Amino acid sequence: MEDRKLTVRAVERALDILMCFTKSSELGLTEIAGLIDLHKSTVHRLMTTLEEKGFVVRDAATEKYRLGLKVWELSTHLSKSDDPAVLFLPGMERLRDRLGETVSLYLRDGKDRLRIQAVQSNQAIRRVAQVGARLPLYVGASSKVLVAFASPEDQQELFLDSEWPEMPDSGAYMRMLEEIRERGYATSFEEREPGAAAVAVPIVNRSGVVAAALSVSGPVGRISTDTLHEFAPVLMEAAHEMGLMI
Repeated sequence: MEDRKLTVRAVERALDILMCFTKSSELGLTEIAGLIDLHKSTVHRLMTTLEEKGFVVRDAATEKYRLGLKVWELSTHLSKSDDPAVLFLPGMERLRDRLGETVSLYLRDGKDRLRIQAVQSNQAIRRVAQVGARLPLYVGASSKVLVAFASPEDQQELFLDSEWPEMPDSGAYMRMLEEIRERGYATSFEEREPGAAAVAVPIVNRSGVVAAALSVSGPVGRISTDTLHEFAPVLMEAAHEMGLMI
């Protein structure tokens, strides 16, 4: 008999609700119901339970919900010994001080990349990187790194996914990924976000597996394509030191 993953539907739905708050900090019942395709009455029952347990808080004036302190309480008990966001923070701060631009750390999460840490530039005009932001894997320097250094099996799974966009020239895209693997870094210039440029490198752990993507980004008024290539060796050196820690 084929093995089947056993799940509890109510738990799945409750977790789906909590994940809605990665898209917005405040949501109403109708918005949540639309996001997870559930009847409003079902969402209301689940929200009542989540509220009683402290995972969400309801604003009586707006009738909207936001995450509760119980979520924060859980996050404080995350293991710090192997948490990349904690381990790599000092190195990211040194990198920011050396290059003067915003430094971000990304993990791949399914078909997305998740920014788990960021150190903002100290300059008056800077690119602000929000921790917790979820971004697509098909555009941006860090995305290209995470795809380029993924296993062939993982790449194939991504490319065959119905949500993966059809590339105008798939051959050119594959050649780009090969070039990224050969030189060890990727760049982007106003690809995902107008006015922003970035360079990213993989962080490879001691087992030879890509654990994360490390990037430096800033405004195009201060960062040219030449600047990105000048930043790359510095970024690669920092990523190598971080990889030895995990």
